[in-house]
Amino acid sequence: MATDGEASFNGCGIRRRGCLCSKEDFLPEESFRSWGNYVGALMDTPSRLKDRVLTRSIDVTEMVEIKARSQNEMKKNFNWWDLMWFGIGSVIGAGIFVLTGLQAKEVAGPAVLLSYVVSGVAAMLAVFCYTEFAVEIPVAGGSFAYLRVELGDFMAFIAAGNLILESVVGGAAVSRSWTSYFATLCNHNPDDFRIISGNLSEGYNHLDPIAVFILFITCLLAVTSTKGTSRFNYIASIFHILVIVFIIVAGLSKADTKNYTPFVPFGTRGIFKASAVLFFAYLGFDSVSTMAEETKNPGRDIPIGLVGSMVITTLLYCLLAMTLCLMQPYQEVDKHAPFSIAFEAVGMGWAKYIVAAGALKGMTSVLLVGAVGQARYLTHIARTHMMPPWLAYVSERTGTPINASFVLVAATAIVALFTDLDILSNLLSISTLFIFMLVALALLVRRYYVGGVTTRVDQIKLIVCLVLIIVSSIATSIYWGVSDGWIGYVVVLPFWFIGTVGLWLLVPQARSPKFWGVPFVPWLPSMSIGINTFLLGSIDKASFARFGVWTVVMLVYYVLVGLHASFDTAKESDEKKLRIEDGIQLEKFEEGAVH
Repeated sequence: MATDGEASFNGCGIRRRGCLCSKEDFLPEESFRSWGNYVGALMDTPSRLKDRVLTRSIDVTEMVEIKARSQNEMKKNFNWWDLMWFGIGSVIGAGIFVLTGLQAKEVAGPAVLLSYVVSGVAAMLAVFCYTEFAVEIPVAGGSFAYLRVELGDFMAFIAAGNLILESVVGGAAVSRSWTSYFATLCNHNPDDFRIISGNLSEGYNHLDPIAVFILFITCLLAVTSTKGTSRFNYIASIFHILVIVFIIVAGLSKADTKNYTPFVPFGTRGIFKASAVLFFAYLGFDSVSTMAEETKNPGRDIPIGLVGSMVITTLLYCLLAMTLCLMQPYQEVDKHAPFSIAFEAVGMGWAKYIVAAGALKGMTSVLLVGAVGQARYLTHIARTHMMPPWLAYVSERTGTPINASFVLVAATAIVALFTDLDILSNLLSISTLFIFMLVALALLVRRYYVGGVTTRVDQIKLIVCLVLIIVSSIATSIYWGVSDGWIGYVVVLPFWFIGTVGLWLLVPQARSPKFWGVPFVPWLPSMSIGINTFLLGSIDKASFARFGVWTVVMLVYYVLVGLHASFDTAKESDEKKLRIEDGIQLEKFEEGAVH
């Protein structure tokens, strides 16, 4: 007879003939065995919520206990070379080839170059924070696993909801951009390949079947073989780099410095407003961190792969943005296919086909690496039972999470079919900036707090310093969003500085990294918190409203399902861990649990 753990993975076609799934595949926990159990669990919600808020996971739990719930191991196929090309392939895509035009034309002007610098600095700070975690906790869960260990189960779920949103919205945005450049390659307007519906609201009425098709194709490639995906991405990315070099060299040969006047037509606010949206162009490197579980030597390969790919990407982005605005006045830049139309405007119409082909390749790589990385996020989330454990299954034959991959691509395809790029890009930036801020915060907690080691006095000092950093960062962001003055910065920024100096001088570090660590702690992660929070102040209100709706939906699901499933799973694991076997008491599954 199968155990509860085994029943959790009786996915379609895995243990049964046919395609049959039972309740045990999705809700195997004690709270869902009967309606009576479920009502009892709901009545116990306050105490369970307290338990999940106060509970932190343990490194070894994420790397051994949780990982084992996927039944089969993921294959260790990657080295630093693979990760670096995955990083390049996952990042250089729709952001630079589409959003650059929109932000240059309507938001920042030629100063979009500076917008990419600001976004690049924010992304690089986040990369360093991710890298230390990925080396220390090399599991598929990425930021979800890191936050479970340092900020607790509840904050990890908040991140989980945003990771799923990032995955779905990011894939949808890139796939719709794919259609735009495909249309350019075919000498058509993008809407020629879309179905216009008069019965749907503006922004949701341009149906894109090509986007749906390309999403499913890349998903099939991703679940077939991760090593094959890596080889394809590596070869295709070389071609992509060659196209980018061509764009820069050929474009600068047609440069006119008069196009850089005025350089900042929309003011400083335009630069930072564009930076918040253009952060979308740096998305993808977090997907690389989810491949740590499949990396041969995480301590060496992850820092080289992640940091190396981000340096190369930032340099190329700045050169591309500079080239575009030197070729054409910012008022004439095309919003949908800026580089292709720019070459046409300077008499090099033939070059637009090379640009379009390079952009298509770039976006295909982004979708492919996204399909690989984001499915691993969902897999690890499902391992904790916050999402149905059926999604955690890893195929024995391919070593890939097939269930999570296809569920994510189906959700992404639905969004991509209906939703325009400008709506998607703003919504995605909120989710990503929020997660990066949490990861930087978690890194500070990891360095300065260890249960049973950090004294009560140091805990209080740590909390005070973190509150100063976070509150001052939020206040700066709000002031930026509502005021054009400067007095507010003089008032709030010193509190950020005091909080960071306080950590540096008054709170002893409780943990040193074992293999590779972020330099300049606490300054670097504190700056990451500040700049990511600041950029949130440049996002439009409508995007925050959509983000708020998603957050409410996510919390309702957690209170009704995720909380009770994860509570039961943790309780069962704790009971097993605390069982005395051969006279030896094993370690607890979690730290700080009150159940």
